[in-house]
Formats: sequence, C-alpha cells, structure tokens
Amino acid sequence: MRAWRPRALALVLACAALPAAQAALFEDDEARKAILDLRTRLTQLEQQHQRLQAEQADSKEQLAAMRRSVLELNSQLELLRGEMAKLRGDGEQALRDVSELQRSQRDANQNFDDRLRRLEPQKVTLDGQEFNASPAEKRAYDEAIAAMRGGNFDAAASALAQFEQRYPSSGYLTSARFWLGNALYGKRDYKGAITAFRAVVQNAPDHPKAPEALLALANSQAEMKDTKAARRSIEELLKAYPQSEAAAAGKDRLKSLK
Repeated sequence: MRAWRPRALALVLACAALPAAQAALFEDDEARKAILDLRTRLTQLEQQHQRLQAEQADSKEQLAAMRRSVLELNSQLELLRGEMAKLRGDGEQALRDVSELQRSQRDANQNFDDRLRRLEPQKVTLDGQEFNASPAEKRAYDEAIAAMRGGNFDAAASALAQFEQRYPSSGYLTSARFWLGNALYGKRDYKGAITAFRAVVQNAPDHPKAPEALLALANSQAEMKDTKAARRSIEELLKAYPQSEAAAAGKDRLKSLK
C-alpha cells in the first residue's frame, strides 16, 4: 500500500498538472495566431501602403502630364492668339489697302472726268450765233480778245492769226477774222486789215459782223487813200445791209469820201 501511494500521488500530481500545461499550450497557440494575424495585417498594411505609393506616383505622373498638357494648350492658345492678331492686322491692312485703292480709283476717275470735260466741246453763243467749241479753242479766242481789249494790237493780231490757222472750221472763225482786221487796223497795217475784213464778207455774208466788216473795209481803203474802193465798199454795204447800223454810219462816211 505504501509503495502505491507515491505512484498514486505522482499520478494525482501529474493529472493535476495536466490542465495547467494544456492551458499554457492553448495560450501559446493564441499568441501565435495573434502574431500571425498581426503579421498578416502588417503585410496588408504594407501592401496598401505600396499601392498608395504607387497610386500616388501614378497621380504625380498624371498631374505632371496634365500640367504639361495645360502648358502645351496655353502655348497653342498663345500661338492662336498671335495668328488671330496677325490675321486681324492683315485684314485691317487689307481693308486699308482696298480703301486706298478705291480712293485712288475715285481720284483717277475724277481726274479723267475733269480732263474729259476740259476736252469736250462746250456750247457757246457769240454774236447771236450758237455753236460748239472745245475748251482749248474757247480759251485761245478769249485770250486773243483780251489782248485786243487791252490795246495790245500786236499780241492780239498774232493770236488771232494763229487761231485762224489752228481752227479753220471753228464757230469763232468769222468773229476772229473780224477782230483780226481791227487789230491790224490798230497797227496801221491797212492792207492786212482789208484782207481780213474782205474774208469776213466773202465767207460769211450772213454773219452779224458782215455789215461792220464792210464799213471797216471801206475805212481801211480810205486810210490807204483808195477813195474809189472805199466808196464801192460803202455802196455794197448800203445795198446788202440797208437796215443795219453800219449802213447808217456808212451814209455819213460816204459824204466825207470825195
């Protein structure tokens, strides 16, 4: 019995110690699990951190790419603005050029019209007769008559003689010949005056100046002491133009011719 007791006691003690050992064993397993869980979570956190870093890196690259795109867009926008400004400037310059061309064309047309008007015949009324005369023709006649009225017989005679040669079919011609005769008479060139007055009567007998030309012809002949020719010219005047003022003056002049 005594020998069994120690074995029994040892067995009892072993049995009593078994739950404690099992408890310690259970606690180690839980710790291992906790450690594994922590490691797992740590691994997950590290993976999440890596993903976040990767995503952040991608975000930085995307942001950098976006910034580059914005810069490129801004650059293109500035280029477009420059091009638009240039096109606007070119357009405005083109409008100015067109406006200048239009103004030049208007000026050219106006100058052409002015020149054309200066060349176009104008209606003139002289000595009761109406005819067309070019501006140059009218100007030449007016200048000659101005010299005549100014008493410059030499200039008037020269201008009227040139007019007769330059405008042989002019409506001014008969009047020009009449005043040429008067200018030559004023120069005491009676022979030349007779020729001019006779040309008036022979070439334009119906002209209003014809009676005066006959009377002036008679006076020129009288100055040359050709009384017979002077009397014949006055008689021709009285016969051809009896109602004219020149005829009345011719009668008085005839009395003085002996």
